[in-house]
Amino acid sequence: MGSMERLRIFPIVLVLASIAAPCAPLAAQTDQNASAAHLKVNLVPQVVPPMPFPPGSETKGPVQPVEFRSVDQMTQKDRDLAADAESSIGERAGFAGLEFNAGPWSYRQMLCPALHNHIFLRFTRNSGSGDVSVFTASIPRNGEGHVRIIPILRRGYSLFSPAPINALTISAFNHIRAEEHPGKIPDWLGTGLCYAALAGAQPETPTAAKIPESRKFPTAVPAKLVIPVGGGAIIQFAEGAATALPMEWTMTFDSKGKLLKATHSPAPPFKVIGVPQSAGAVKSTPVPPTVVDVTGKLVQ
Repeated sequence: MGSMERLRIFPIVLVLASIAAPCAPLAAQTDQNASAAHLKVNLVPQVVPPMPFPPGSETKGPVQPVEFRSVDQMTQKDRDLAADAESSIGERAGFAGLEFNAGPWSYRQMLCPALHNHIFLRFTRNSGSGDVSVFTASIPRNGEGHVRIIPILRRGYSLFSPAPINALTISAFNHIRAEEHPGKIPDWLGTGLCYAALAGAQPETPTAAKIPESRKFPTAVPAKLVIPVGGGAIIQFAEGAATALPMEWTMTFDSKGKLLKATHSPAPPFKVIGVPQSAGAVKSTPVPPTVVDVTGKLVQ
């Protein structure tokens, strides 16, 4: 082949090489896009801890307090159920050493909106100063369950340990809730108030009209529901927030709603300091009082 022929062919080879070179990355990119089009993306769901009282399970509007009724105020049906259970109540009270047959006892009914499938009776025998016996009786309305008692006081003394933190009280409460078979998620604050009542407290919430003007502002920690990272629930509230010395309750539940622990102690005291308007100031919306604790630290 002559030199002229070589000159004609060589430039053609260079041109083909220069054209083919950019096509290689383009082909690779096309293959990658085709592979990516067939990828399946799996969304990882957010892990929600198991909660026996999910947010929003509280009663809409004002919480219904535990209501106390005298025997005359009870319905005839409830009086009949109480009479039918009298022998079982006496037997169980005797096992606890409460001397049910040794003197006159009186009782009142406790209506717990969160546990409406049971009748609760607060039995009291007052033999004078320092000699008072108290216990709570639980009677299932539908017959599916057992009559139970929760000892509170025997002749002025707590049995075993104070009823609010007693393991026997917690056990009885869990059995009562298991017998309830609720059709919906129970109200968490109502559940806490019922436990307090069964353990001997009287968590009645007075209406605003019955609270003195000087005490219409919060003087205790408001009720709250805490959801731990691992699930379950912690209920905290103050019993008798309108009184001078409210008691603070903390109840810890597991993920299935079983009560594990309860504490009961005096709530930290607060004092309310009103902030008056300065003389001659232009009228405006009244300024709410400043709430501080006993050390003078601003609370709100």
